[in-house]
Amino acid sequence: MPNPTPADKPHIMFMFSDTGGGHRSAAQAIIEALEVEFGGQFTWEMVDFFKLYAPPPFNTAPDTYAPMAQIPDIWEFGFLASNQRVTAPLLQQVIWPYVRKHVDRLIDEHPCDLIVSVHPIINTPLLRAYKKRGKRPAYLTVITDMVSTHQWWYAKETDILIVPTEEARLRGLKLGMDPAKMRVVGLPIADKFRHPSARAEAREKLGLPAELPLVLLVSGGEGMGPLEETIEAIKAARVPIGMVIIAGKNEALKARLEAQDYPYPVFVKGFVREMPEYMQACDVIVTKAGPGTISEAFIAGLPIILYSKMPGQEDGNVDYVVEHEAGIWETDPQIVAATLQRWLDNPEEMQRYAAASAAQGRPDSSQIIARTAMGLLGRYPLDQIRYYG
Repeated sequence: MPNPTPADKPHIMFMFSDTGGGHRSAAQAIIEALEVEFGGQFTWEMVDFFKLYAPPPFNTAPDTYAPMAQIPDIWEFGFLASNQRVTAPLLQQVIWPYVRKHVDRLIDEHPCDLIVSVHPIINTPLLRAYKKRGKRPAYLTVITDMVSTHQWWYAKETDILIVPTEEARLRGLKLGMDPAKMRVVGLPIADKFRHPSARAEAREKLGLPAELPLVLLVSGGEGMGPLEETIEAIKAARVPIGMVIIAGKNEALKARLEAQDYPYPVFVKGFVREMPEYMQACDVIVTKAGPGTISEAFIAGLPIILYSKMPGQEDGNVDYVVEHEAGIWETDPQIVAATLQRWLDNPEEMQRYAAASAAQGRPDSSQIIARTAMGLLGRYPLDQIRYYG
């Protein structure tokens, strides 16, 4: 692709990698918002830097993420060990000689006017490579973790850093980030979450019971967490509630769940693209503490039961939900079942959690990020964008 000239449409490169579902979906949500508000005014591409430009063994990261995530102790050790004031920059220094040529090749093969990074690892090496060249495109970093943010997100040379919460902004201040560069916005969310259907309409569209209370059980895109144990506890307690179970990409899990008998209507799904509709159709969500799912549940105004997390990386997400009274943290399947029964018996309690959840929703986050991106390209007035902080 030729280097864009000022007369051309600006070209945006999204830096992501499939180490978890959140990075790709965040980039896609921003692209969607750009197309809605600025369609035809720019060109774009998504680059999986790990898969296409990382040297061995780093290029295997997208394939090894899911197996590693199934070993929580190892994951937690790696996250915490690399996220210290000394170790985080030291690791970047150690790997720089090994990745330098690959980063230069990425730059040469993908000329652009703006980089939007939705991954923490690429920022420091990419900005370092551009600095040696003396000229670079505008750089926008969008943090896709909610609270427990890794130090690598906070590359000081970035032009604007989009942070999802006030807690993430305060962490940036502690790390010496320029406060003028940080904007509190929220996580990027797909446009269809901004246009909710009524509960009855969503249920009719999905073929779900019209009157029965429904719980949405989500295990994450890779089918992680003690989903089966939680379902068994709800069954054993005979909680009078229908279940919509999202098994993600875990086909073996989906098959096992489909083979079971249930005392109430149950709908088992694999990876779905209708998550907004399923959230709008249900009364409560039981989920792993992934930042994307939590942010989507906020917009849907669902009371949240968190039953699983990635240690280290998602610890802060649990604290955020609990402290804002949008839901509870409970790993014991029997207590999860008892909580659902209590909420059914005391709907005013469940409604309090639902209202607190809805108060945290930021359905316009992707639009704010899209305007910020075009602002960095000189195509939208940055001083007219309203942020949360």
